[in-house]
Amino acid sequence: MQTVGVIGLGLMGKPMASNLLKAGFAVTVFNRSRPAMDALAAEGATAAASPAEVGRASDVVVTMVPDSPDVEAVLLGPDGVCTAAKPGTLLIDMSTIAPAAVRRIHETVASKGFRMLDAPVSGGDVGAKAGTLSIMVGGTPEDFERARPVFEAMGKTITLCGPAGAGQLVKACNQIVGALVLNAISEAIVFGRAAGVDPEIMIRVLQGGVAATRAMEVRGARMAKGDFAPGFKAAHHLKDLRIVIDEAKARGLTLPTTSSVADMLATLVREGNGTLDNSSILTMVERAAGAARAARP
Repeated sequence: MQTVGVIGLGLMGKPMASNLLKAGFAVTVFNRSRPAMDALAAEGATAAASPAEVGRASDVVVTMVPDSPDVEAVLLGPDGVCTAAKPGTLLIDMSTIAPAAVRRIHETVASKGFRMLDAPVSGGDVGAKAGTLSIMVGGTPEDFERARPVFEAMGKTITLCGPAGAGQLVKACNQIVGALVLNAISEAIVFGRAAGVDPEIMIRVLQGGVAATRAMEVRGARMAKGDFAPGFKAAHHLKDLRIVIDEAKARGLTLPTTSSVADMLATLVREGNGTLDNSSILTMVERAAGAARAARP
């Protein structure tokens, strides 16, 4: 059984590390704040003092951090994993970052004698806790097979999407659909309420037909109640959509609806609500609908 390090123990990383422990892996963890490490240590993990210490202790290192600079810091920084890991260590970045950054990091770690996969996930905190994440992987078939037991401890839909960066490109597609689905659910709630329909009843009905979605299943009832406790923070989804929009521009594409939803998320974040769940986009749809109603003669 390979020893696994996990760096980044937030809403997603902590339950993912917990599932690795439950699967029988020896797990070493590092996080910028101590409480999550202490909680996992109580489950049997070893708490490390730095990313380098995680690298020294591990055959496979999983990173789950907010953005590209964070990945580069924990892997390639002065006290990063690559300063102490054994040659041939497999690095699996499960963060959501720009495909171009992934390809650059892949090349750098390969030049230092390490292997790497990009493996972003979908499923939110619910999937992370249940071990049912969808995992989208970029890299070589050989590294993918080596990582499979680690992935199987955390997810159910595990797919090699192509070479380095391919996992992030598929994740970008996922984030487009996720954002637009939440916007559609929000508009349905606003429309239904205005027409006198109980949104909780409406959501139950829609889940039985062609409009059914996973997002509605896990977030719909909470959205109807105005419960926006974070499962996936609005600020993080905005970051992901900005990656999408930048990648689209680089390819000469315009994504009008994605850009519109990104603008609403940007307003949420600018107003200090970036730590709310991404389903709080409902509040922006409500605002726009109310403004349109007020503007009618």
